[in-house]
Amino acid sequence: MTRSDATDRLLDRFLTELRDLAPVAVWAHGSLGGGDYQEGRSDLDLIAVLDDPITARTVWRVARLHARLRNEPLVDKLHCTYLTPARAAGAGRRHLTWAHEELFKRTVTPVTRRELHTFGLVLHGESPEGLLPAVPDSELTAFVVQDQREFWRKAVDKADAWAQDVWVDLGLVTYARAAVTLKDGRLITKKEALDLLPGLGAPVEVVEDVRRRRYESRVAAPGEEWTARRSRLTRGYLGPAIDALVRDYA
Repeated sequence: MTRSDATDRLLDRFLTELRDLAPVAVWAHGSLGGGDYQEGRSDLDLIAVLDDPITARTVWRVARLHARLRNEPLVDKLHCTYLTPARAAGAGRRHLTWAHEELFKRTVTPVTRRELHTFGLVLHGESPEGLLPAVPDSELTAFVVQDQREFWRKAVDKADAWAQDVWVDLGLVTYARAAVTLKDGRLITKKEALDLLPGLGAPVEVVEDVRRRRYESRVAAPGEEWTARRSRLTRGYLGPAIDALVRDYA
């Protein structure tokens, strides 16, 4: 884990600002919870559980809270979804969320819920086990298959997107993590996914490109020729790989 005082300062400031909303709990999931956090590259994925119902005034107060943080280093990486105990159950429910520097609503997926139960980091208050219903294996499997089939497989056909680093990185890592989850029910980190990808038949030069950009401090921007080649290799691998995964587990 690569983490300095900047991350801890931001988390401390966030928790301080959140006190006025009297949170029941605050948890970290994703890379920070799983131990693969890379400062400046990884998102700070948080869940805050508020005791009171989320009203229009709550939305205003949350917006003000994040506005007060706007000058903090790394603040663009901080994402937080706001739950209440009464509405914590049900992965299909949409909840107030701050991410990408704006407010909107999104679900807390079965994968996130399983992460919280498996390696969620408690930053304040109660643990996930006391407030968040456990995710049955059947629900987790169904979600992972649907995500691969309905989102990632369709995304493979959108050639322009795969010129971007983020699509290559997430597409490959999410596929490897899905393959492991469907095979044996485990959740793995991005680092573990990168270690497994060559054995799953992924193009080694692309996997190493992702690894360098995630874990090395200085990486030159890719040229047009490599960007185009990387896109072809990634899409050529992921299309058949996702088809086979969905066929085996749907």
